[in-house]
Amino acid sequence: MSTETQTVETFSEASMVAGRAKAIQSLNATVAEIAPTNIPVLIFGESGTGKHVYARLIHRLSSQSDSKFTKLNCSTADPAREFAEFSPRIRQSISLPQTIFLDALDELDLAGQRALLSVLPDAFSESQPDSFPVRIVSSTAKDLEAVVKSGHFRKELYFRVAGVCLRLPALRERKEDIEPMLEFFLRESSKALNKPVPVLDRQTLEILMGYDWPGNIRELENLARKMVALGETRFVAAEFQKPPQPARPVSFSTVRPSLKIAARAASREKERELILDALDRTKWNRKRAAQDLRISYKALLYKLKQIGSSETGE
Repeated sequence: MSTETQTVETFSEASMVAGRAKAIQSLNATVAEIAPTNIPVLIFGESGTGKHVYARLIHRLSSQSDSKFTKLNCSTADPAREFAEFSPRIRQSISLPQTIFLDALDELDLAGQRALLSVLPDAFSESQPDSFPVRIVSSTAKDLEAVVKSGHFRKELYFRVAGVCLRLPALRERKEDIEPMLEFFLRESSKALNKPVPVLDRQTLEILMGYDWPGNIRELENLARKMVALGETRFVAAEFQKPPQPARPVSFSTVRPSLKIAARAASREKERELILDALDRTKWNRKRAAQDLRISYKALLYKLKQIGSSETGE
């Protein structure tokens, strides 16, 4: 299990928490109400929706905002053993105000859940609500209440951590926030990569609004980074476009398919994927990408022109 005191967020809190969507505004109102209390919070949301950011937000708005924020990653190979090893340390610091963030709590097996209960046996005594200075915030990508009913999560642990349950909406449920968040990520990526901010046109935005975003905000941030690195938006967004509906079958007597044309088209598409993957791996270092692809640097620049990138210089 990894233990860390977090000081830097993966995503900007401002870009994720501030939203136009009613679901986000309602969520933020609830967070403002519960953050000053010491009630344990369970944050439920798909991967990439910002569970860690909201855990930090709760800590920042709490009475313990000046104390430590400690993250425990529950997605480990042997959580029971590691919880047992961590137990003496957490007991030693149990009198110190802090927020403990149990990330990916749904990935704990039953043995790990039992070990966690042994670490925090008297965490939330109703008779002495202020005697335990540690605020517990947990995250889950699964509906833990349903997992409890299936017998794969301990009921007593669920009630220990789920004082209040917060559900983070997926990006497809808050599409009015896509444009302002993307513009923010474009500006941040431009600063990081020291490149101009690409201009978003209406056609590109329409493509992105029609996409379901299975990777949520993390996927949107990665898209912004790719747009800045390549120096354009429409070509990059094209891969998010829904495939056109298949046309009615055409008689083979009028149109004869060409195997060579189909093979060339498939080859070009595969080549494009390999190039973009290599650029992603090397963080858009084109010389390293060319080495990985086993082609010359000039050949890579030529191919980038072919697939639509307008930026080929150093």
